[in-house]
Amino acid sequence: MLAKRIIPCLDIKDGKVVKGVNFVGLKDVGDPIEIAKRYDLQCADEVVFLDITATYEERDIIKDLIQRGASELSIPLTVGGGIRTLDDFRMILSSGADKVSVNSAAIKNPQLIKEASDEFGVQCVVVAVDAKQREDHSGYDVYIAGGRENTGLDLIEWVKKCEALGAGEILLTSMDRDGTRDGFDIEMLKAVIAAVSIPVIASGGCGGIDDIVNVFKETNCDGALAASLFHYGEATIDQVKEECIKHGIPVRRNI
Repeated sequence: MLAKRIIPCLDIKDGKVVKGVNFVGLKDVGDPIEIAKRYDLQCADEVVFLDITATYEERDIIKDLIQRGASELSIPLTVGGGIRTLDDFRMILSSGADKVSVNSAAIKNPQLIKEASDEFGVQCVVVAVDAKQREDHSGYDVYIAGGRENTGLDLIEWVKKCEALGAGEILLTSMDRDGTRDGFDIEMLKAVIAAVSIPVIASGGCGGIDDIVNVFKETNCDGALAASLFHYGEATIDQVKEECIKHGIPVRRNI
């Protein structure tokens, strides 16, 4: 069995890491490079930089962070937020990132997934999906624009299409759980994992080490993404991995 990945996510606004609840109420929690370096030392498997206001900001702000991160980190770096074109992929990857996470632009132009996959390889293309359960519990809708706009797309149909177009993995965020610390959305994860054969990363709702252990025990997801748990020093990545090992969950350790 492949080692499960523990992935801290850094939501970035105005060059600083922020955290909120249900995509709102953002609080400044520090410098992204310094925080990422701490996670690197703790044996994180990779780190995600998500520029949550990139659509409204100048590109050179995040580009500078990517270049600094790539030069100072030893772990893979995934960058997302405001990706609109193939040129954005080129800029991010040439700045030193290992993967690009695309969300809204992929929905507006699904062929961007195929074009990026064809040019850079599937391993570089992550499709981030923000989804929320419908009020009638008939399934899940996909949202864009930082969770502000319901696309009306069905989650399962969308992730299948992403895979067919060449996505290398799905970063699945439960909007219902984001920042609530009530645990990952196991039901939604199981539905997506059953629909695709590419890796699925769980995001949204992690409140403690037990939630990460539970998502690996209850689903076949490939990785767990968390923010508050690590940002506020409530647990280290090493502590999470120790607990995973106790439960027979394979993880990568420092040699």
